[in-house]
Parts: sequence; structure tokens; C-alpha cells
Amino acid sequence: MKLDPYHHKERYLKWKEKIRGTIPGLTLYNSQITLQYLNDMEKGLNVVSVSVKGARSYIRLNSLREKLISFSKKFKELYNLDKITDISEEQLITFFSELRNGTIKRKDGSTYTNINTPATIFKAFWHWHQKVSKKQGIEIPDITVDLDTKTEKPIWVYMTEAQVKQLCDYAKPEYKALIMFLFDTGIRAPTELMNVKVSDIYNDFKEVQISQEASKTFGRRIKLMLCSDILREYVRRKGLQSFDYLFPISPASTNKYLKRLSRRILGEKETPAGAKYSDLTMYDFRHISCCYWLPRYKSESALKYRFGWKKSEKIHYYSELLGMKDTIAEDDMLVDITKTEIEKRLEKTEKEKEIMSDRVQFLEQEIIDLKKLFLHTQKIETSSKINVSI
Repeated sequence: MKLDPYHHKERYLKWKEKIRGTIPGLTLYNSQITLQYLNDMEKGLNVVSVSVKGARSYIRLNSLREKLISFSKKFKELYNLDKITDISEEQLITFFSELRNGTIKRKDGSTYTNINTPATIFKAFWHWHQKVSKKQGIEIPDITVDLDTKTEKPIWVYMTEAQVKQLCDYAKPEYKALIMFLFDTGIRAPTELMNVKVSDIYNDFKEVQISQEASKTFGRRIKLMLCSDILREYVRRKGLQSFDYLFPISPASTNKYLKRLSRRILGEKETPAGAKYSDLTMYDFRHISCCYWLPRYKSESALKYRFGWKKSEKIHYYSELLGMKDTIAEDDMLVDITKTEIEKRLEKTEKEKEIMSDRVQFLEQEIIDLKKLFLHTQKIETSSKINVSI
């Protein structure tokens, strides 16, 4: 059974049971259309052609319900709309523009970040609304065509290999193996990480199997090149059995510890990726691991396999090419003409070598023939002397 570290399924089902068919704080229309949309997404119904087919995960369902409820309340507050679908194109574009530039703020006064996610969610909802309405013979215009859904790259914590090992040296014993395992594998944490069992470790702690069930994309078996020894000792010391989970952690508590540890060892300085060392979380190790392995893997496809990626763009997204070096060598500067000239010289040398080899073989044969002739002559002379003596 797949572990759900953040209890997404439990949260969603409890929420559905609690509201009993009506969402508090929303108009009847907004409550009904929101629940209708969520029910369809649970089953994978009325999904538009450009979207991935199938039922949505509980992670996604929780995100959808939170954002749609927020839209309904904000549209009522700002535009006095009782129906979320009465929003005009101008109002919609203005709303998301003001979210992005900070005109519309959170309840605590802070600005919204990562506007791409709510904008993408509303776009998906609107396209669903269009499809459902069309089945009823009602054509709804697409007011989301000009909606800005570009992704804003979040900042993260960048560390070198030396800094990761420094962090590991000062970490509590139970966290040393975790830090090196995260750095070595680049595994998704906590979702993939918390579903790894001792039985998923192979070849004397030199390989790990990440299951298809736990993975966001695909299962994979990868080599452990940096953490084998420390992981073996961790399992022995903890007395873990094959059926035990390797890291039965609390994500929230672990992230708090990593922040404290990083602040104590590396300080509050901003890293090249934008975030401070003191902001370190398990998620950052996926970025850090990508930066470490990128210059070491010979093929892009092999790197994507290790990290469970289907698209090459993920490589730049996670690494931003930090830590890369210019590896060009003098041999790489040989232009085609130079290479051709060298090839001609090599070919000439090979031919000369063949000629010399033939000459040597000829001389060797000459020596053999002369030797035979000499032995034959000696034999004749010896025979003649015997005859004369007789």
C-alpha cells in the first residue's frame, strides 16, 4: 500500500463528509457547480481533449477545491458576483494580473506567489464548464485564451558536494543516512522517499528500486554511488527488517530539522539559486542532486531515468546549470580539415608499416631458404668424402 505522507486522501474524504453536499460560505450555485466539477474530476469525466485523461489524484482534488472556493469568495468580494461563471474576460484578466503584481494581497498582507497554479486551475475549470454546457446545447466563449499561465521558477537552496558532506558531518546520526540518500538518489521527497522499504535495496546496498506505485511518473532501479556504506550501517544500527520502511519520518519535523541544521552550519547567506541556506528542505536535495549528476552522466536519457523524468526540460528546471564547468579540451578544437590531414597521415603510416612487414617476411624467408641450401650442400660434401675414402 502506498504511503500518503500528507494524508491527501484522508483530508479530501473528511471534507466531503463534513460539508454534506453544501460548501459553507458559498452561494448555492457556486457550491453546486464546484461539487459537480470535483465529482467529475474524481471520476475523470468531461476532461477536455488537451488534458491528461483519467481520475485526478487526491493531491490535485484538494488543490482544485481550495482554489475554486477561493475564486468564488474573491469574485463575490471584488465584483459582487454570485456565480463564478458570470466573471467577464476583462475581470478575469485583471484579477490574475493584480494577483501577480501584488495589488490583490493575502489576508496576512503578503503577496501571492506562483500565480501559474491558480491560473491553470481556473483555465481547466472553465474548459470543463464549456464542455458540460455544450452537451446541453449551450455555447460558452473561452474567456481564458489571454490568461497568463506562464510558470515562475521558484527559488531553491543550492549546495555543492562539499557543503552537503559538511552538513552530513554535523547532522544527528539518524539524519546522516537520510541526507546522503537524498543527495545520491535525487528521489522525490517525501512521496517516493517514504515508500522505499529495506526490501527495495539490492546488491549489498548498491541499488534501490523506486516502485511504479509510489512514483509520479515511472518506477526505476538506480545505482547508489555515494551512500551505500552509510546506508548499510544505518539499517544495521536501527535493526530494520526487509518489510520495514527505510525512512519512516515526519516530513514537517524533518524539514524543520534541516532548516535548523543548515542555519547553524552554513548560515543565512543566500545561495546561487535564490533561497537562503536556512530555507533548506528535503525537496531542495532533488535540485542539488541534479546539479551533482548532470556533468557526470554521459547521456541525457540516462539522467532522466535516474530522476524519473519524461521531458528533457526538467534537467534545466532542476539544475539551472549551477555547478557546471567548461570541459572543452584541445582535441575538441581539431577542425574537420585538420582531422582529415591526420587521418591521411595515419593511413600513410599504416601502409608504410605494411610494406616494412612484407619486407621483413621476405628477408626471413630468404634466410630460411639459404639455411636449407647450406645444409643441403654440407650433406652432399660429406657424402662425397665418404665415397672417396672407400
